[in-house]
Amino acid sequence: MDVIVPMKENRDFRRVYARGRSYVSPSLVTYVLKNRNAALRVGITTGKKVGNAVKRSRSRRVIREAYRQAYPRLKKGYDVVFVARGRTPFVKSTEVYRAMMKHFRDAGVLQ
Repeated sequence: MDVIVPMKENRDFRRVYARGRSYVSPSLVTYVLKNRNAALRVGITTGKKVGNAVKRSRSRRVIREAYRQAYPRLKKGYDVVFVARGRTPFVKSTEVYRAMMKHFRDAGVLQ
């Protein structure tokens, strides 16, 4: 299995927010931007609106699990940022996975 490359730099997140396309569902927002290198880089953010630290952590875990399932079906060469929403900590990873796959289908990132 390939290594999942995380995005860590604030400038990378800002670039994806500014230039990327966004896809919205009740449990997840996905930003997608084609990058220059061959890697598929991913970042996950959870704002204070999601809830306390426990809810934000659960949101990140749910998104990470859904992404882990979707990863083998994705094209390389994209930067992807997931933003948790207010509903995210209360749903299962399968629901987030369905929303994620719809976003990827709309963005043309699926193989």
